[in-house]
Amino acid sequence: MLKDSQNNWFVYILSCADDTLYTGITVDLERRLAEHNDDDKLGAKYTRARRPVYLVYKEVCESKSMASKRECEIKKLSRSGKIKMIEQSNVK
Repeated sequence: MLKDSQNNWFVYILSCADDTLYTGITVDLERRLAEHNDDDKLGAKYTRARRPVYLVYKEVCESKSMASKRECEIKKLSRSGKIKMIEQSNVK
């Protein structure tokens, strides 16, 4: 299970079927990934048209505020910067 037992937040990056990247935050990666792939109401509008999506990066944060700040930092990176970060991570 990808949910942290201490209710930590995760920043994550998904690889979409059209080879784009989507960045988000959650407390439950398994549930959120399922929503992105299967739920037309809870999945992000961006990912609905780009299914299937795959988890390619995750990072643990101690609070929602920290996760949101990190999400903004990642979104400001270039695509090549995000890919470099993904390649250096342990999520495959």
